[in-house]
Amino acid sequence: MIRFRWLIALAAAALVGTAVAAPVLTQNGAKVDVEFTEWDTSTPNAHPHDPAFGPSGTLWYTGQRANTIGRVDMNTGQVREFALPGRHGPHGLVADRDGNIWYTGNAAGLIGKLDPKTGQVTEYKMPEPAARDPHTPIFDQSGILWFTVQGGNFVGRLDPRTGAVTLKQPSTSRSAPYGIVVLSNGTPVFDLFGRNAIGTIDPNTMAITEYALPEGARPRRIAVGRDDIVWYTDFPRGILGRLDLKTRQVREFASPGGRASLPYGITTTADGAVWYSESGVSPNTLVRFDPSTETFQKWNIPNGGGVVRHMVTAPNGDLLLAYSGVNKVGRVRIRKTT
Repeated sequence: MIRFRWLIALAAAALVGTAVAAPVLTQNGAKVDVEFTEWDTSTPNAHPHDPAFGPSGTLWYTGQRANTIGRVDMNTGQVREFALPGRHGPHGLVADRDGNIWYTGNAAGLIGKLDPKTGQVTEYKMPEPAARDPHTPIFDQSGILWFTVQGGNFVGRLDPRTGAVTLKQPSTSRSAPYGIVVLSNGTPVFDLFGRNAIGTIDPNTMAITEYALPEGARPRRIAVGRDDIVWYTDFPRGILGRLDLKTRQVREFASPGGRASLPYGITTTADGAVWYSESGVSPNTLVRFDPSTETFQKWNIPNGGGVVRHMVTAPNGDLLLAYSGVNKVGRVRIRKTT
C-alpha cells in the first residue's frame, strides 16, 4: 500500500455567473485527506482504460491494448484477466446486477457481455456500420444499458432482455458523444466532446435535448452531483464546469493546475464533493472540489497517473481509478480530517 499526502494552498476571489472563477485552494483545516492503493495489471502494457466496481469488493478494468477485461480482488490483491475474442479493444465497462461485466468493444463496433463465472463473452453488434466505436456504457435504474459512440456520433440503448440496440444521433455531425451518466429520474446525460454542449436523451422517445456551454468549451467527462447538477471537465480549457439542467445556468471554475492542466476523469461522492484528475501535469493530480465553499484540494498521484481517463465511486465511497500510462489500477480511500 502506498500512502501519500500533499496539499497546496493559495487564495483568490471567486467569480459568479459564467465567468471563470479562479481556483481557491484550502489552507488550514482541510476537510479530507486520501490514501492511495494500487495494483499492477497482469499483462504488461495493457493500457487499462476505464475502471468499474463489481460485486464482492472487486475492481474491474478494460485492458484496451491487451484485449482483456481485468479483475482485482481488493480484499486480497489478486489480479486476473479474461482474454476477449477477436480484437475488441475494450474501452468502457460496467457491472450489471447479476455480476456480469458489460463493455464497449471500441475496435469492433459492438457491446460485449462477460460472464465472470464461465469466461463466456456474448456480442451485441451495432445495427449500423457507422456506429464503429462504442465508447462509454452505463445502466439506468431499470436495467437498460446506455452508451456513447464517439467517432460514429451516436448515443445508444441496449435492452439486455432482448438484445435490441437502438441508436440516435445528435443534431450536429462530429459531436463526438463521450461520457455518459444517468439522472435520478432515469434520464441519461452525455457530453459532446466535439462541441460546446451537453445533451440529455429521453429514455422512452430517444429525443435529444442539447444544452449549450460557453464558446470553446469541450466537455470530456461528466458526473452527476446533488440535485442532479451536472459537472464536467473541460479538457482543453483547464476548467471544471457546472451545469444546472433546470435553469441551463453554467458556472466555470479554473482548475488549480491552470489552462494546460487537461482535466479528465471525474466523479462525485455522497457528501456533494466533485473529484477529478488533471492529466496535463506531471505527475497527474487528484483534485477535490467542494461546491459548498467553492474550494479545491489536490494531491499528486503517487505512481504518476499516466492519464486517468475515467474514475468511478464505489458504493462505500472509495474512488476507483485506472492509470492507463503506467499499467496500474487504484483505489482512493477518503478520510475526514476535521
